[in-house]
Amino acid sequence: GQVLELLRGVQRGSEDRKLFLSRLRWALQNEETQQKFVRLDGSIRTLTGLFTSSLAELQLEAARCLHELSHSSVPMVAEACLPVTPYLLTYLSGHSLEFTELCLYTLGNLVVESEAVRKQLLPQGIIPVLASCIQSPHEAVLEGVGYVLSQLLQAKEAPTEIIPLVLDSVLPQHMLRLVCSGLKAGMGAAVEFAWCLHYIICRHNANTVLLALGAVPALTSLLLDLASEIPQDAPEGLELLVCPVLRCLSNLLAETGCQGKDQDGRLLIALFLILQCFLQQHPFLVQECLWLLNNLTADDPFFCSALLSLDLLPALLQLLTCSQMASVLVLTVLCNIAEKGPLQCQRLLRQPLLPQLLPLLTLPNPEAVGQCLELLHLLFLHCPEAVADFTGHHALEQHQSTPELQERAQALLVMVRQPPGAPSACQATLPAFC
Repeated sequence: GQVLELLRGVQRGSEDRKLFLSRLRWALQNEETQQKFVRLDGSIRTLTGLFTSSLAELQLEAARCLHELSHSSVPMVAEACLPVTPYLLTYLSGHSLEFTELCLYTLGNLVVESEAVRKQLLPQGIIPVLASCIQSPHEAVLEGVGYVLSQLLQAKEAPTEIIPLVLDSVLPQHMLRLVCSGLKAGMGAAVEFAWCLHYIICRHNANTVLLALGAVPALTSLLLDLASEIPQDAPEGLELLVCPVLRCLSNLLAETGCQGKDQDGRLLIALFLILQCFLQQHPFLVQECLWLLNNLTADDPFFCSALLSLDLLPALLQLLTCSQMASVLVLTVLCNIAEKGPLQCQRLLRQPLLPQLLPLLTLPNPEAVGQCLELLHLLFLHCPEAVADFTGHHALEQHQSTPELQERAQALLVMVRQPPGAPSACQATLPAFC
């Protein structure tokens, strides 16, 4: 009843049309009303007509109605809006900022809910249109572009159908530029585009385009800038930018290994500054930093040495008890260092390392215990004299009955009783979270 009455009021073309439209917009905030509305004959056709009319006020109000409809989580509602997508794209080069912004967020919302909408938008040229919008000087428009792109890049068909189109466009270079100027320009857009880069990097096999654009040095230098901001006046929401930047760098390094790295010890200091700053309020960033630290030290003698010579080991050891995931990652980084041989193992053992490892052997976390056994194995292999200081025989004996740990526990017990030489297991870079 009420929805039909509003639609008729809008269709009648009287002077009250704007009033009916704005009442319709309020009504469309209700999920049930949205579904009733799209089932009414001619409803979307009427809205589309007003959306494309030459009367700016009616056009804006119709855009607001379409935006309310796009919030629906029911695919049927998104699909009812299919006829309007070519106009939404056309108007992105639009007249007013508010209008362009409305069109962007309406597109972004429709893209989330419906594969049919995404399939229609690609041949209609959404990627070239976004590539043109990303060069806008307006922060609000850039943030909207970031929102639409991040929704597209998370779609299940993104790896085959969307990411290749994005990589063939000018979008990657502008995304990288906007992420790296996040502190000076707009934080909101930088955060959106940092996540966009993350979705591309972790869902695409060979990130040659981003590597060729200098993504690794650019993101490294951004982290140095972010770390230098932290102590004085870290902007609100800085952690929201730090998180995807850490992931992007971690995953690019996991892919490229040593070739991608700038051997710059300042990056380690930056990481520990970030860790220190966010440890209390945003503990989720600890594991992000440790993933990157692992990927920097895996198979890389420079970063293993730098971590020790910059005296960052005490700060690293403090994170051993931070969380289950942190324990595993700290131990993995320590294994990366110990794997480099006797000299690095001696430097590790100068810290009171063994007493800190013993409590970890009793954790109910087989992964942490496994990494701990691996580290002890490397330390004893390269520094047999350290065996004399080891007092965890009892813990090792207990793990002889844990299926996934028994072999390593057994091997260590043999070493502890009479240390022989044995081959060491190699550490590998880990892909960060996708």
